Amino acid sequence: MQENFRQFLDRLRQVGELVDLHQPVDIRHIATLVDQAETALYFHNVIGYAMPVVSGIIRSRQRAVMSLGCGNFAEIEQKLVQAILKPIPPKHVKTSPTREVTLVGDDVDLFRLPIPMSSIYDGGPMITAGVVIARDPELGLNSGIYRFIVKEKALTGIDLVTPNNMRLFVERALARNAPLPISISIGTHPIEIAGSGYRAPLGVDEMAIAGGIRGAPVELAPCTTIELPYIADAEIVLEAEVLPTGWTFPEGRFGEFTRLMGGLHWNPLVRVKAMSMRRDAVYYNLHMPWENTWLAAPTRYAAIRQALRTAGVQVKDINVTLGGCAFWHAVISIKKQPGEGKNALLAALSVMDLKHVVVVDDDIDVNDPAEVEWAIATRVQGDRDVMIVSNARAKPLDPSLPQGFGVVPTGAKVGIDATIPENIPREYYERITYAYADRAKIADYVNGKRDPAGEAGDERAVEKLAAKILDTIATEPLYYTDVAEKFSAYDFRTIARAIGHLHATEKLWQDPRGRLCVRGSQFAAKLPGK
Repeated sequence: MQENFRQFLDRLRQVGELVDLHQPVDIRHIATLVDQAETALYFHNVIGYAMPVVSGIIRSRQRAVMSLGCGNFAEIEQKLVQAILKPIPPKHVKTSPTREVTLVGDDVDLFRLPIPMSSIYDGGPMITAGVVIARDPELGLNSGIYRFIVKEKALTGIDLVTPNNMRLFVERALARNAPLPISISIGTHPIEIAGSGYRAPLGVDEMAIAGGIRGAPVELAPCTTIELPYIADAEIVLEAEVLPTGWTFPEGRFGEFTRLMGGLHWNPLVRVKAMSMRRDAVYYNLHMPWENTWLAAPTRYAAIRQALRTAGVQVKDINVTLGGCAFWHAVISIKKQPGEGKNALLAALSVMDLKHVVVVDDDIDVNDPAEVEWAIATRVQGDRDVMIVSNARAKPLDPSLPQGFGVVPTGAKVGIDATIPENIPREYYERITYAYADRAKIADYVNGKRDPAGEAGDERAVEKLAAKILDTIATEPLYYTDVAEKFSAYDFRTIARAIGHLHATEKLWQDPRGRLCVRGSQFAAKLPGK
């Protein structure tokens, strides 16, 4: 898909998923208006700024699906998996329209950017949609999405609390007492945001993952003040260095993907050396939490599926739940072999920052919370089926963990094996299925359908029918409903009386599964202990 950022905005506009507001709007009102809107919003006239603002472009399932050129949400995972298997390296170009206006050194002024105010508890103007590219001398390139609170006209912080590859790059530069150059591309297509959001192993270029999603190379252009590329399609690019200050400056608070306000963080500082933009640049503000959530979730699906494939577990479906903020909770249905419930838990709990995992059988709809809860209620014994792994890697944004300066907490991971236990008869888990559900439809009866009356019999007819039923169940036990269907030429009262006659004459019994059979036959259930 060769679509660029502006073409994506046009496509949203054409299908009514983006609304243009041309009247003057106070920048302090933008975030709450986006939160209330059913569509993305394009603010053409932001009071006090020469630059328009767009926000909410991937803030719904539908717009997330559209952003990656997919027909439904499941296709996002498929496209991401394909991109991981067949990444396409970036293409380097000499320049891009982002170079139409360039400010260097003292001319850099981040306060020209129309950065919306968000939560009432925010610590300052916060750049939220910057795709950051960095290079380590030994480990290669890394890309990711990080937030920057603007402190001065050319100074920000960078939020690097969570252990990840970018934090590692900064730590390694700090150990050398050297700054780490970074480029920050703002206003890029969601494909580049999705690619950079994938936690790739060291040495894997996330922009190659983005290329795999596109089916074509991502174009990168060179910065002028640092030896790094930026995303050529970006609206705005900042050339900067993470200073070797360490995690010593207060930053935050932020609104997090958890739908909660994070605490005060301690982070390094970033000095911006150059600022380039298109002449008619559009500022993109990624709106928390849902714009983060809808493109983060598919990366979890792909990683979980890969872990389970490696473990040899056959997966039917996965749901990385929105209640778990699309980061922490997963429900997985599997086609289970003995012992695989626990194997699936061990594999899934190793993925990223997953905190709680429930594994169910393939008869459970992972997208139906009542079904999942029912599986837990009817298939789980806590001492046998709940697995707790202590002191595992955790995400510091989890508010239930210890917080504070220098704290990189570990936490507990919980797995629940809600599959049918081994050595339990399957008939214990046969669901209620109403007789004739395949043919007796309420709409037909509301519209006047009438059932034909069967043949009614006297006592002699009842005895004859009883003999026929007895002959039938002598060779094959049948459920009561099967008997009623087999002899449906009779009215039901006659059938019930015939079965009653067999009980009264002590000829009727049941097999271990509850089917009708001949008393004393090879099929008949035996009283325990007899």
